[in-house]
Amino acid sequence: MATGDRSSRGLPQVAEPGVEGEPHLPTGRELTETNRFAYAALCGVSLSQLFPEPEQRSFCTDFVASLVKWLDLSEAVLPTMTAFASGLGGEGADMFAQILLKDPILKDDPLVITQDLLSFSLKDGRYDARARVLICHVTSLLRVPLEELDLLEEMFLESLKETKEEESETAEASRKKKENRRKWKRYLLIGLATLGGGTVIGVTGGLAAPLVAAGAATIIGSAGAAALGSAAGIAVMTSLFGAAGAGLTGYKMKKRVGAIEEFTFLPLTEGRQLHITIAITGWLASGKYRTFSAPWAALAHSREQYCLAWEAKYLMELGNALETILSGLANMVAQEALKYTVLSGLVAALTWPASLLSVANVIDNPWGVCLHRSAEVGKHLAHILLSRQQGRRPVTLIGFSLGARVIYFCLQEMAQEKAPGLGLAHTRNPVHVSS
Repeated sequence: MATGDRSSRGLPQVAEPGVEGEPHLPTGRELTETNRFAYAALCGVSLSQLFPEPEQRSFCTDFVASLVKWLDLSEAVLPTMTAFASGLGGEGADMFAQILLKDPILKDDPLVITQDLLSFSLKDGRYDARARVLICHVTSLLRVPLEELDLLEEMFLESLKETKEEESETAEASRKKKENRRKWKRYLLIGLATLGGGTVIGVTGGLAAPLVAAGAATIIGSAGAAALGSAAGIAVMTSLFGAAGAGLTGYKMKKRVGAIEEFTFLPLTEGRQLHITIAITGWLASGKYRTFSAPWAALAHSREQYCLAWEAKYLMELGNALETILSGLANMVAQEALKYTVLSGLVAALTWPASLLSVANVIDNPWGVCLHRSAEVGKHLAHILLSRQQGRRPVTLIGFSLGARVIYFCLQEMAQEKAPGLGLAHTRNPVHVSS
């Protein structure tokens, strides 16, 4: 995962228009027209490859249409970009990536495209799961480690929480690293300022507006901070993380929902991130794995991770039944081994273990109960996500056994709801959701 201690990449030192003598990071608009075309085309072709389903067509075409405007490209290229996003780009993604890597600005620092795409994807106060999948894909095509994207997202969060700090570092290396981090943060906020109202997107809905504006003033200047403290700024600011600002830990099931007796989100990490991960355990067992968080001790998918605690009583019964079966299987294996020893005659006279003969009775009831409840939990989880308790940002769902069944019914319920603005994306294993 990205951390603040990771060494910074080399940053181009180019004078920023309107800020005399102050270095800045180049944006996508500063590329040549040919390379801006390649940038948009790379995104269009990648979208068609990542999301070939017919129901994703409108998202892909709308995304590239907005990107064309973002890059100040001529409207004449829009039909071509729409064709790319519709699947007519063939295998052109690698070709467009190679063109971009030859650009003087990107040759030494291809991360420029990643940070520009991130700013573009966040400009409306939401972070679509499909947009993040695209950013990860494009970042990989440009040979940039995905950890750099984590760092950009982390810096964006810190940018609104950071207050003015005294210059206490004396080491030259530490001072330069700190300056580079501030440049990234300042760029991200400037890139997210809307041209019409000057509203800057924030991500700390639980903080008081004056405090947030004070912290932002050191990065984006007093004008941007004033816009951040405005009513419009606060409205957009709360959209990413939700109005409560507490994330999923703030959700409590106030009363029993159908057959569900337990449904709670437990934090696995203490950080905050622009995307979150929810891990769902499939059963509980005695010993090391008696808690919901135990199987996910090594999970490092996001700086903000939760596990879903659901129906512990029944999952523990299922785990105990599984342990009984495994114990019976161990006895059977031991008996099979004894058949090849001098005791084979004695073993032949023994009967099968009673636990194996009644295996259906051992596991049938707990399994059936958990099958039913996992479906109900999945549907309830879908409504929690659709209500945007987590804000407007991507959610990655990871689960095993009945946890995977919870995810299946969650996605099925969300698809049936057909909520406006719902985005579902998947890579190979985790499922990414945003609403």
